[in-house]
Amino acid sequence: MIAADTDVLIDYLAGSNPGFARVAAELEGGGLATTAVTRYELLAGASSARQEARVRDLLAALPLLPLDAAAADWAARARRELERRGEPIGMADCLIAGIVATRRARLLTRNRRHFERFEMLDLAEWRDG
Repeated sequence: MIAADTDVLIDYLAGSNPGFARVAAELEGGGLATTAVTRYELLAGASSARQEARVRDLLAALPLLPLDAAAADWAARARRELERRGEPIGMADCLIAGIVATRRARLLTRNRRHFERFEMLDLAEWRDG
């Protein structure tokens, strides 16, 4: 399973590449999901009723990976380790990483610079199917 990060879903909603084409292909194939944190970020960022409706339509097409105790624990451990190494990352990205890692999914993101810091997180390559 591939879980879409917020940035690629924003690309899709805006019709911008590189995210648009990849998300469209994954949606067609039926193997794309997203996280509860990404759902929150997308809905919080909708600046009009029209945008919110578009976001909700997209989210309705994606299985939702919830934030549960295992994901929260994984994210907390990972965040402490990153802070110890002097490489802090925001809470939302830690939670997304925890959700994806505990589901053994691959994360589709353009923000590789942040997410590559999580050693146990599998990142989807743009050429992957």
